[in-house]
Amino acid sequence: MATTALKIDGMSCGHCVKAVTMALQDLPGVQVRDVTVGRAVIDADDHVVTQEQIAQAIDEAGFTLAAADPA
Repeated sequence: MATTALKIDGMSCGHCVKAVTMALQDLPGVQVRDVTVGRAVIDADDHVVTQEQIAQAIDEAGFTLAAADPA
């Protein structure tokens, strides 16, 4: 599993944090380490989940994945 720091645009409150946390937790191969306003740190198994699937889950929660970098 690779640890990845995600920069997420559109988050502004605790409700946003919860929505992103739930969206990421629902993805197979993803373990959520930390979510704060504008940022999430996850462990992702790239054999199970793609960056596009992560971006789509964040988008479906109402936010935008701005960047994903190794943590």
